[in-house]
Amino acid sequence: MSSTERGAPAQSATADREILISRGIDAPRELVFEAFTEVRHLSRWWGPEGFTTTTRAFEFRIGGEWDFVMHGPDGTDYQEWITWTEITPPERIALLHGESRDDPNAFESVLTFEPDGAATRMQMRTVFPTKELRDEAVEKYHAIEGGQQTLSHLAAYVTEIVRKGAEG
Repeated sequence: MSSTERGAPAQSATADREILISRGIDAPRELVFEAFTEVRHLSRWWGPEGFTTTTRAFEFRIGGEWDFVMHGPDGTDYQEWITWTEITPPERIALLHGESRDDPNAFESVLTFEPDGAATRMQMRTVFPTKELRDEAVEKYHAIEGGQQTLSHLAAYVTEIVRKGAEG
């Protein structure tokens, strides 16, 4: 009997193409969600350690696009493109992420924001078109560490907003 016949979760079919990262963030989920919706927020926290972001175009809506360049600490520029495929405030964002609109290797990510008392439990589930592309992202581009660092930057950014709000 296969795992599917036993009623295992359907997502196991993509397990070898997935990266799953989650993190608790000490801020309300509405604020954590909002940090993804405006470029003024994103430019302050997006990306792994040492990276900065330059936005060329940004429209947060289903079908809208974020066209940007990530600047690596070694001076390498990475052309990036995201389009949003689902937006359910403040619970969920689904997106397609590649180098450009017609990138055949673009990957899908689903971000979920769960309330955890006054905090938020955020999960980022990314599914690549193939196992090979997932493995390359992990090994060559350090996608797991980069994703963890990016969520760490998000957590630091929104908890600072909360702290400043409490002081004000």
